[in-house]
Amino acid sequence: MIKMKQLRHRFVETMPEKIDPGTLYISMEYATAAHRCCCGCGEEVITPFSPAQWKMTFDGDAVSLHPSIGNWNLRCRSHYVVQDGRVIDAGAWTDEEIEVGRRRDKEARTKYLADKTGTTTMPSTSPPTGRRRSRLGRLIDLFKLTFV
Repeated sequence: MIKMKQLRHRFVETMPEKIDPGTLYISMEYATAAHRCCCGCGEEVITPFSPAQWKMTFDGDAVSLHPSIGNWNLRCRSHYVVQDGRVIDAGAWTDEEIEVGRRRDKEARTKYLADKTGTTTMPSTSPPTGRRRSRLGRLIDLFKLTFV
């Protein structure tokens, strides 16, 4: 059940140490947003922006996030949409729906990274013998470890 029905936005350079309930902090420099879970459990929720993850829109008055926020790793397992600053309950998902969504998200990230690097498959996590990984290759490996 969603208790927080509205999120006011606040653009920041870096995230504050204290994330206040009801506030969606947005760092354009780090392409990330943070807020307290809208179910009221108090957990911090981070949404990184990228073509393969969340997109943020700001119409000059309110913020929307797409796609929905599914807090599957939290005990509350809340699921909601942030549209024009309003928080809309998106309903619970079954374990099977969560697994399908996770697979879809992982495939989208893999495709995005492959398209960005011009490869058809993800680079190996270990460099070929005698060659050091490029800085971009190491960054991609770090990204894979962080979000996979």
